[in-house]
Parts: sequence; C-alpha cells; structure tokens
Amino acid sequence: MSVLGECLVAFLFGSIVGLLVQRSRFCNTAALRDAMLFKTYRNTKALLVSMMILTLGFTGFMTIGEGKAMHFDVGLNQVVGLFLFGIGMVLAGACTVSTWVKAGEGNFGAVWALLFTFIGMFLFSLLWSFMYWPPAPAAMTGEFNLEALQLGYANASTLQEKTGIPAIYFGILQFLVLFAIYKAIRRKEQRIENEIT
Repeated sequence: MSVLGECLVAFLFGSIVGLLVQRSRFCNTAALRDAMLFKTYRNTKALLVSMMILTLGFTGFMTIGEGKAMHFDVGLNQVVGLFLFGIGMVLAGACTVSTWVKAGEGNFGAVWALLFTFIGMFLFSLLWSFMYWPPAPAAMTGEFNLEALQLGYANASTLQEKTGIPAIYFGILQFLVLFAIYKAIRRKEQRIENEIT
C-alpha cells in the first residue's frame, strides 16, 4: 500500500473510532476505575470486546506477514512510568483518548490535561537525548537482563519468530482468556439483576 493509501486508511479509521468514542463516552480509565470502585462494568465490557477484536485482527495480520509489530524493551522503567501515567489519568479523570474528546467538546480541564501531557512528553524527549535508564542502551536487547532491570519483550510476532507457531494461535489463546473474563462479568451482572428483582 502506498503512503497516501496508508494515510487515507488511517484517517478513515481514526475518524470512525473518534466518532464511536465520542458517542459512546468510552474511556479506558473508567473501564478499570468503575469496575474496581463502583462495581459497574459498562466500559469494562466494551474494553474487553475491543481487546478481543484487536487481538484477533493484529495476530491475524502477523500470521500472514503483514502489520508492523512494535518491539521495545519492558523493564522497571516502564513499570514506574506506567504507574505515574496511571496516576495522571486518575487525577485528570479520563484516559488520553477521552481527554481528546472532552477537549474537542470544550472541556477546559481536559485542555489543561492535554497541555501538560505534551509538556511532559517534550521534557522526556529532552532527557532521553542525554541519559538512558538503564544507563547503558546496550542493555536494551529485548532479552531478560536482571542486572539492567530489563524484562525483555514477548509479543505475538516475537513468539511466532522464536517458536514457529503462527501468531494467530497466541491471539486465539488471549481471545479465550478475555472472553472468559467477559462471561464472568456478565454472570455477575445477571446475578445482581436477579437479586434486585
């Protein structure tokens, strides 16, 4: 596919997803927060369904040799960074996706959250030029390295390369796990509905 074709597909896909997110009020933060704090699962079920669809889609593309899987090391630095990002999402009251939607709707708090997201990313890009964590970039090989606090990486693409098993099988396995969680939530909701009636 040409660069122009990829841009058009990305624009079309992004527009459809943006419309769906705006109309559904979908939010990754709410999907987890509401399930843990309020025992409501509307967004959680939507998140699980989207993960199931994406899992089969991505692993299907990888199986036939298409797609561009991301390869990056996972280490203690990512764990700390994601924890801080999660705190920021909770304080902002939304995930990055729904923050964009709220900002587009005129929510001034969301505009501030996006502004400081950009400032944080810019400052990080400046620091990344001068220092690495772990200090030696040579430690980031994608393999487990306890001394450098790196856990390596394993996605469906690398598992396919290392084992020879098509990525779709790993996708189906993940799909079944997500579907089991979805069914458990549905059973819990039905039990609560039966108790109320």
